Amino acid sequence: MIALVDCNNFYVSCERVFDPRLEGRPVGVLSNNDGCVVARSNELKALGVAMGAPMHLLPPAIRRQAVLLSSNYALYGDMSRRVNLILEAFSPDVEVYSIDESFVGFSGFAVDGREAHAQRLRETVRRDTGIPVCVGLAPTRVLAKVANHLAKKQAAYQGVCLLEADAPATRARLERLPVSELWGVARRSAERLALMEIHTAWQLRQADPKQVRRHFSVVLERIVWELRGRPAIRLDDLHEPRQRIMVSRSFGRLTGAFPDLQEAVRQHAARAAEKLRDQGSQARALMVFVRSNPHLAGERQYRNSVVVPLPAPSDDSRELLAAAARGLAAIFLAGVRYQKCGVMLLDLVEADRRQLSLLAPCSEAARGRSQRLMATVDRLNREMGRDTVRFGLPRQGSAWALRCERRTSRYTTRWDELMRVKIR
Repeated sequence: MIALVDCNNFYVSCERVFDPRLEGRPVGVLSNNDGCVVARSNELKALGVAMGAPMHLLPPAIRRQAVLLSSNYALYGDMSRRVNLILEAFSPDVEVYSIDESFVGFSGFAVDGREAHAQRLRETVRRDTGIPVCVGLAPTRVLAKVANHLAKKQAAYQGVCLLEADAPATRARLERLPVSELWGVARRSAERLALMEIHTAWQLRQADPKQVRRHFSVVLERIVWELRGRPAIRLDDLHEPRQRIMVSRSFGRLTGAFPDLQEAVRQHAARAAEKLRDQGSQARALMVFVRSNPHLAGERQYRNSVVVPLPAPSDDSRELLAAAARGLAAIFLAGVRYQKCGVMLLDLVEADRRQLSLLAPCSEAARGRSQRLMATVDRLNREMGRDTVRFGLPRQGSAWALRCERRTSRYTTRWDELMRVKIR
């Protein structure tokens, strides 16, 4: 038996833990640079605010009612860590799926005590962190996802829903569930399934697994088995290594200063390199792009990009940053006020399967030193906090820096932002 533990409205819930005045009020959390709504409380959803809605397009009446906050990822990441520490006290088998979701193994618990155990888990997480969670219990991960959705949407479950693979209630739910809403089924796959007269999760469960694999993929075949109650999916199955990695961001304000773009490109290339190493890949080439604001009348318009090939596949931040700097220098145009820039890593290969070449510019000894250095940098940043070790120091007030005018304090990770209590 597997439980999916999902934090309710996680970003908003984190903010409410430290500011109880937000309870019951419409609250939204904004994307980088305070652009769009990326998290909504139930109260904000009830006002009709859609996910991804641009802040500047929200009606004045809603903006007067709502509390809109900048993203506070340091706080959210630490609260996620605290939730998972509690989950590990309930089960030795915890798989973190995302910042607000984890799968928890419930094997070994008495059949008639699993729901009570899940309720105790919910109560403990709420008591010790302030974060509300819902729990979906099922024999497989795909069914646990379905159960968790029911636990969230139907108050009768009181936050915990158990789905047995062959129970009539499970069949009734799968018959009403569009196949497009199943975990792991992409939109295009759902459209192709519809051509085969497979519209619901129950119809997919009844399909021939071999035929599904022949027409789609082994992952979709495994989803069929999971719907039948047979565990067949590991988390790695749904996280294929990306074929390209892009990091970009709009600037806090328009800038035509070359040093501003240098710092931004350096930051983006360093972050892309971390992601590259995290998935065990190396890049053969890198693309840098810049653009002005196309929607701003009267501004000189310019957009350009350049691909910089690497001498050999690499995941070394130093080599990637140097290539990105060369790319930026090649496309920078003076006299333009830029709104955005970014870095994309291209032609990725698995690090342990790269082909060695007699013409490669560095030796195996040099590669070994590079790998050890990058592993040390990643470990320090992972254990001590992001950017503990970085390549180059940013200037204060740079145009490319994030606009976080509405960010709350990072209560749990910064000594200078600890909550203060005044006694009168």
